[in-house]
This record gives sequence, C-alpha cells and structure tokens, in this order.
Amino acid sequence: QVQLVESGGGSVQAGGSLKLSCATSKVIFNNCRMAWYRQAPGKERELVSSIGTKGSTTYADSVKGRFTISRDNLQNTLYLQMNSLKTEDTAIYYCAACRSAPYQYWGQGTQVTVSS
Repeated sequence: QVQLVESGGGSVQAGGSLKLSCATSKVIFNNCRMAWYRQAPGKERELVSSIGTKGSTTYADSVKGRFTISRDNLQNTLYLQMNSLKTEDTAIYYCAACRSAPYQYWGQGTQVTVSS
C-alpha cells in the first residue's frame, strides 16, 4: 500500500509564506526521488520542484529563489517551504514519488490560495 499524504495548505496573502508537508512510507521515501507538482484551475499540472535520494534538487523557473524543497529522512516527510507567495501560485499542490512517467505515486493534493 503506497500512501502519500499532503498537509499544510491554506489561504495566505500575497507576500506571505506557507510550508507544505508530504508524509509517506520509509520504503518509498528512501528509494525514490520525490516532487511537488501543482495544478491551477484550467491549467495543466506542472512540476514545481523535485529532490533526489541524495539531495539533488530542481526548481521551476517561476519559483526559484522563493521555494525550497527538503526531506526529513527520520520522519519520511517531504517539505516545500513557500515564501514571497504570489497570486499566480494559487493551485492544488500534489506530492509525487518515484520518478517514472513522470512519477509513479501521487498524493490527494492540498489547496494553496494566495490573495492580493
């Protein structure tokens, strides 16, 4: 049973911060690259950031310098620290694990709403 559970979403004013969490199993966490995707209404799902098992990271140009991805190996938890939030960041954010096509496993998503 593969389980990815996101939390930490909510509503925030532009310029504010949120920290998203994604809890999963030890087996998945220790063996798979993990990622955050997001999907805004009427838009296709896009990759926000990813992190490998050895700590290598990627960021979309739109969030680089504002978002930071990290992983806690003891708690099997993925994080996304989101600073200087913009209204354009409003979307459902999804945790994904095990890069495949593009990723094999997905969480249920957590809503992030940024107001002006």
